[in-house]
Amino acid sequence: MIGKLKGTIDEIGEDHVVLDVHGVGYVAHCSARTLAKLGRAGEAAVLFIETYVREDQLKLFGFLSALEREWFRLLQSVQGVGSKVALAVLSTLTPGELANAIALQDKTSISRAPGVGPKVAVRIVTELKNKAPAFVGEMAPSIGLKQELGEGVAAAPVSAVSALTNLGYSRDQAANAVAAALKNGGEGADSARLIRLGLKELSR
Repeated sequence: MIGKLKGTIDEIGEDHVVLDVHGVGYVAHCSARTLAKLGRAGEAAVLFIETYVREDQLKLFGFLSALEREWFRLLQSVQGVGSKVALAVLSTLTPGELANAIALQDKTSISRAPGVGPKVAVRIVTELKNKAPAFVGEMAPSIGLKQELGEGVAAAPVSAVSALTNLGYSRDQAANAVAAALKNGGEGADSARLIRLGLKELSR
């Protein structure tokens, strides 16, 4: 099994990179986000690898971090999500954004990924809700807090996050602010109150 490759970029395709490691060219399929950050042909690169061995093929998937690779594996534990859909999700959302979306039950953000319909998005946020904190490293306490929101009030936090994002804050800043607002007395509040409390958090 190949777990990591360090070499020189030979070429970058639409959905893959060819990495030259001591004269051997390895084809690794990557998310669009990973390909965009790799650099140019001739530059050095390191990829964390997920190796798929099938009866008729050997396929490598490459990631910039071990965390991104773990999310790739985790996504495929959801029914109906294969490697293609998992890469599409990681092309659309960073691991942090994906963790936020799952914690806030934000199906809309996940369904922006090509090939991810409403039903698959629902399965992702539902089946991974309790698994996400283990895959976010330092963000675990924040994600855990967001998951305490409860399904009954999920709509208001998502609306508040969307509103704060529209005001120019990053999605992660907005999600953290709304989570903190709920923790500090906003639980059960409507989206308007959460936006006000969130803005107070962001102004600190």
